[in-house]
Amino acid sequence: MTHYSSEEFAPESLENAASLAGVPDEFQRLWTPHRMTYISNGPDAHDELCPFCEVPKLSDEEGLIVFRGEVAYVVMNLYPYNSGHILVCPYRHVALYDEATEAETAEIAKLTQEAMRVIRHVSGNQGFNIGMNQGKVAGAGVANHLHQHVVPRWATDANFMPIIAKTKAMPRLLSETRALLADAWPTHSQK
Repeated sequence: MTHYSSEEFAPESLENAASLAGVPDEFQRLWTPHRMTYISNGPDAHDELCPFCEVPKLSDEEGLIVFRGEVAYVVMNLYPYNSGHILVCPYRHVALYDEATEAETAEIAKLTQEAMRVIRHVSGNQGFNIGMNQGKVAGAGVANHLHQHVVPRWATDANFMPIIAKTKAMPRLLSETRALLADAWPTHSQK
């Protein structure tokens, strides 16, 4: 962690924004450099290289994997709706729920229940949004690989930011959330 002296941020050492290039506007900026990969790869990037097939090849930390099951796994959503938003995915590249095997649907259901218990224990949320978007027309970002969303919800998580500013403030980094959930998984998923 970098520490700065108070002299570095003394008012007389700061440059006045009025003298900088640009025209002030009403927009607030939240810097999200992790989204550059998504932007630079383009809207159809997942048609060639499936992220849900590639992620299990990485370490848990690199791939943001929370838990690995027999035929399915739990991973953090790179573009979460809320802190703790996870995805439950089969390892097998299958697009639709009705194409999943009995073993895959059973483990997806089991991991979803376990994820709810662990997330509730770690974050104290009051509810969940759970669902699957099947196909691009239904809103699936990665339409060719089945994945179930588990989104924790709190009574206080809806404020003006998403509604008016089209911005979602995330209070915890993905890597921190992954570590908290992964550490709690073995002890709190079976209760």
